[in-house]
Amino acid sequence: MDTFLQLWHLVVRLYNLFAHLDKHLQQAVTEYGLWVYAILFAVIFCETGLVILPFLPGDSLLFLVGSLAAADNSNLNIWVAFVLLFAAAVLGDTVNYHVGHYLGPKVLTRPSGRFLKKEHLDRTHKYFEKYGGSTIILARFVPIVRTFAPFVAGVGAMTYWKFLTYNVVGAVIWVGLLLAAGHWFGQMQWVKDNFVTVEIAIIVISLLPMGVEYLRFRMDQKRAEKQP
Repeated sequence: MDTFLQLWHLVVRLYNLFAHLDKHLQQAVTEYGLWVYAILFAVIFCETGLVILPFLPGDSLLFLVGSLAAADNSNLNIWVAFVLLFAAAVLGDTVNYHVGHYLGPKVLTRPSGRFLKKEHLDRTHKYFEKYGGSTIILARFVPIVRTFAPFVAGVGAMTYWKFLTYNVVGAVIWVGLLLAAGHWFGQMQWVKDNFVTVEIAIIVISLLPMGVEYLRFRMDQKRAEKQP
């Protein structure tokens, strides 16, 4: 019984560490030293690569890493963090794509499927062939959406070399921009006092381009329907 309780406490502690790493990063750096890089890699990989874990921190964690790396007494190196977290983001999306590519057709093409049908698969494929590049890049900045976008791209069988190209570009922009933003602005007192507001602002700004892309898609659909 004692062993079970110890194991349970360990699981709860690990869950709290991973799910709320953006709130306990300074403590993690102090407790785990260089191992914190492995923890950061695991969180970003899981948040982008495992469709069942969209609740893990992403934007706020990257911003905070950049902020802590800017401190004079920091044990975090922003360039090491960039390389590792870029790799985690690319690998995460790649795994997510292949899982979707493998599982999607098996589910969508079942004759018994009431809601998930072959025409949905074809429609998804057409969308990602035309708009997939911008979707993969812009989705990086939107929590939850960035977890599902590569999975859906795999389901829709987006051409892999296209996906990989935009996957890499999106990872460079996402990781680099948020680390740099945290490094430049994270030490400001106003940012420290209003971190939740900063998180919301990042999400809102990120949603604007995606909203424009969706409107373009809907307009193209309407034009296509009007053509004989």
